[in-house]
Amino acid sequence: MSKKPTLTTSAGAPVESNQTTRTAGARGPALLTDYQLIEKLAHQNRERIPERTVHAKGWGLQGTFTVTHDISKYTCAKVFNEIGKKTEVLSRWSTVAGESGAADTERDVRGFSLKFYTEDGNWDMVGNNTPVFFIRDGYKFPDFIRTQKRHPKTNLRSPEAMFDFWAAQPECVHQVTILMSDRGIPKNPMYMNGYGSHTFSMWNAEGERFWVKFHFKTQQGHEHYTNEESEKLIGKTRESYQEDLINAVEEGKYPKWTLYIQVMPEEEAGNQAYNPFDLTKVWPHKDFPLIEVGELEMHTVPENYFQMIENAAYSPSNVVPGIGFSPDKMLQARVFSYADAHRYRLGTHYEALPANAPKNAKVNHYHKDGAMRFFTNDFDNPDAYYEPNQHNGPVAQVENPEPPLRIDGDADRYYQEDADIDYVQPRALYEMFSDEQKQRLYNNYAAAMGPCSDSVKERWYAVLEKVHPDYAAGVRKANEALDSDVNAVPVTDDTPLEDN
Repeated sequence: MSKKPTLTTSAGAPVESNQTTRTAGARGPALLTDYQLIEKLAHQNRERIPERTVHAKGWGLQGTFTVTHDISKYTCAKVFNEIGKKTEVLSRWSTVAGESGAADTERDVRGFSLKFYTEDGNWDMVGNNTPVFFIRDGYKFPDFIRTQKRHPKTNLRSPEAMFDFWAAQPECVHQVTILMSDRGIPKNPMYMNGYGSHTFSMWNAEGERFWVKFHFKTQQGHEHYTNEESEKLIGKTRESYQEDLINAVEEGKYPKWTLYIQVMPEEEAGNQAYNPFDLTKVWPHKDFPLIEVGELEMHTVPENYFQMIENAAYSPSNVVPGIGFSPDKMLQARVFSYADAHRYRLGTHYEALPANAPKNAKVNHYHKDGAMRFFTNDFDNPDAYYEPNQHNGPVAQVENPEPPLRIDGDADRYYQEDADIDYVQPRALYEMFSDEQKQRLYNNYAAAMGPCSDSVKERWYAVLEKVHPDYAAGVRKANEALDSDVNAVPVTDDTPLEDN
């Protein structure tokens, strides 16, 4: 029998006993000199960190992205510069509204975030499983999130607040339609798509800019739960997503996605009937077809969940040369807010943690000190702690700098749209649904809106009426029949939600 390793203190000294408290005699009080008792209790008190304000409940895997098609005509990003090139990736999928102890299969939008450890630093694709979002301006994001959290008096989730807010922001109806459809409860992350959702930009080695959308299409197909199936499953387990992911990896059934991009030449942005930088809109595939880029395979369960998934910090501000931003107002707000949230939750040096530290790029910067500076950051050059300096410290230089963003002085024209524009794409989506899908949509609304006041219901019916009269009538009828027994219809998946 092999000898077991010696238990030590956090300072490395051997521990004499790890079973009982030292006391003054057999029945005496505990001794303050039992520093290991104090150490164990004090550390346990500090083992938890603040959960994410949104996307608190999450699951993740490690994997690889492989380039399968050449897109160098659109971008100089090195992650895409060679067919067959492989890049390590860390994923995190999540629900949006629920706390860290929420059930996995609640009806909610799912986060879909990927960290690519590229040779030019980390690129974070921080998106959702839907191609659109509820709002198009970051100014309203704090208000929206408050409606998804608990009521300050009752400490209960409030459908009244949700639908009250959505009724006052008609742009929400596109996302709410998807949320209340069959795709509102994916079976697990393997059976859902991932989208960058925002409009991003790419530029090539010649300095030409293109607007792009990112689409990660599941190779497992789409599978979903009905409300009834979800409720039954939650009665058995609240951790079904984590269980499914671990089981799939252990069985060698590694989930895969195909990355596609949509590409819009820079000068065409002003020629669309909709605002291409509006997060509540999609780009029709008939106008901007999907272009295949590569394959994502997630094949490894991290050895320590807290270290690699709970400490994972994704931010759309993490881009690399060849990938950039756009005039999307929500994206502009997220570029600040995400990194700031990580500084609050994890600390000043959150990007030096193992989950977030670049793996294939050398880090050189002038950030100094602060809490938990657990690494040397003078980069073997202690005299170069400011810039510019005469000590050969790091300087700004990029091989393919981002071309100037064209601003014509009338950028707000993108947001001065026809009053009906917010209803056009939801209308097309609604009309794609089969009769069975529509009935489930109505029933899902009834389940969600049951506690709402009549005034809020009427305001939401008015929004749906502008999408389609049948949409409003169907939801109204389902609400009125809330207490009746509605027969479940098997879930199918024949609606391409992202192309409407």
